[in-house]
Amino acid sequence: MEKLLEVNNLKTYFYTDKGVMPAVDGLDFHLKEGEVLAIVGESGCGKSVSSMSLINMVPYPGKIVDGEILYMGENLLQKPPDDMRKLRGSQLSIIFQDPISSLNPAFKIGRQIMETMIHHKGISKAQAKEEAILALSSVGIPDPIGFLQKYPHELSGGMCQRVMIAIALCCNPKILIADEPTTALDVTIQAQILRLLKSLKKETGTSIILITHDMGVVAGMADRVLVMYAGQAVEEADVNEIFENPKHPYTIGLLNAIPNPDDNTEALYNIKGTVPSIGEYPDGCRFAPRCDMANEGCEKNPPELYEAGSGHFVRCLRHKLNDNPRLKPKV
Repeated sequence: MEKLLEVNNLKTYFYTDKGVMPAVDGLDFHLKEGEVLAIVGESGCGKSVSSMSLINMVPYPGKIVDGEILYMGENLLQKPPDDMRKLRGSQLSIIFQDPISSLNPAFKIGRQIMETMIHHKGISKAQAKEEAILALSSVGIPDPIGFLQKYPHELSGGMCQRVMIAIALCCNPKILIADEPTTALDVTIQAQILRLLKSLKKETGTSIILITHDMGVVAGMADRVLVMYAGQAVEEADVNEIFENPKHPYTIGLLNAIPNPDDNTEALYNIKGTVPSIGEYPDGCRFAPRCDMANEGCEKNPPELYEAGSGHFVRCLRHKLNDNPRLKPKV
């Protein structure tokens, strides 16, 4: 598969009264045609800021200060604003975390999905209505004709999320960014939305960047995994490699924190401490204060991302010295 998207040394900083906050600090990754790339990490690791950077919609006072975002060989950061507006929603689409607040409460569902197609496809209102009905039907919404007349407040969270997916996919984008698409939904609806994304990806060939903190979702959806911590990539590999042979202590901690459904007597593992606030990163390895294996060298020397195996990248000094056995849950 060819690389559809390449991100090189992406840096997105926020300029505040307290100083410069490096939310994304030198991020590198790529997305191949037809694959699902999961970006994983706790809240505050820079996942959502990364997704907004990809479509050049970083909220104020944030700014992309360095790097390249190459889409089909073109650097999106060098495109004029009008050209980026044409790409958003047509070739690059995003599903936001909160589906209810992402829809305009003042307009009916039909108007919101039709306007997207009229703007990006240049089709008539009548044709847009026909395609809107098909789009709503494709995401499993019953009575799509009647749905056109509903307002967002009349829908459940799951139905609003289906509408958001229909809007995101109605122009057949090449890349779909799904930012925590199941966070606000109950478990049953979560499973339905994930099945829907998998089937749509299979049918349309759309590449997906799935942003999540749920390793169970990663196991069921992803082809490759990028683990982020404190604004940086700390590990990247094939999904099977991540689960069978994780190398970074943070990745290992995330996997060890997954509850074992077959043993309810086992104490749950948790990674000590919290993600450092933006702008308060340690001098050395950013995970060192929470790492059970950190030594003095880790605290002083910031590690580089290096290839630990074919297609497997890790940012860890001790792993580079072959001194990083897999951690076990502490009970």
